[in-house]
Amino acid sequence: MEDSRQTDFQIPVIFTPQVIAGFSTRNGGVSEGHLSSLNLSYSVEDSRELVERNREIFFGHFGIALNELVTAGQVHGTQIVVVDSPGFVPKCDGLVSSVPDLFLCITAADCAAVLFADDVNGVIGACHAGWRGAAGGIVGSTIRKMESLGADTATIRAYVGPCISNDHFEVGEEVAQQFPDKYVDRSGIKPHIDLKAYILACLKDEGLQADRIELSDSCTFRDSTRFFSHRAHAGKTGRMMGFIGRRERSV
Repeated sequence: MEDSRQTDFQIPVIFTPQVIAGFSTRNGGVSEGHLSSLNLSYSVEDSRELVERNREIFFGHFGIALNELVTAGQVHGTQIVVVDSPGFVPKCDGLVSSVPDLFLCITAADCAAVLFADDVNGVIGACHAGWRGAAGGIVGSTIRKMESLGADTATIRAYVGPCISNDHFEVGEEVAQQFPDKYVDRSGIKPHIDLKAYILACLKDEGLQADRIELSDSCTFRDSTRFFSHRAHAGKTGRMMGFIGRRERSV
């Protein structure tokens, strides 16, 4: 039976009208139990039929067909792949494209999905930035791969989706040491990382202006009734999805 709740999602406002982008929540789908209800990932223990129905529900709100999606087989790495056709791309954490009517998708459940668009030059990008990817430079790598397709940092806009906040992102010292001290809070028993602030700094370091960057203020851990959170639910949870694409300009 289909979940009766209304599908809930976030829409970035930073992008131009030609760009279609969004980020799902956990609400409004058909999955059950700890995957309730809008799980969009095949990588967790959910039936393929339910995930496909959830994707139809979510992307239907944006007029996007499932055969227009490109999904990344994320491995918490820094590999970025240029794509020109829909489908699944294994072992990568970032996608870029200059092809219209193609929608790049990143799954997340505490990590950040970072979405990029240069509508002037017709290039889009998306990456999965957890602590490993962020510390490994995935934000800069995605931008440089976009530049290889003709993008310009002067015209790139970026959106950082909901992710775990500094208050709840407790890590070991071995992780904390991979980040500059200004993004590490050591006032408690264990260090905490401000992942969102670090990603913002990486975007600015690559040349993006502050007025071309949008940050979601949502914390996936704190609001785990609205978002799937790997930490809040001890790894037993579903996945949201951030996506971006652009439609061909009409003549």
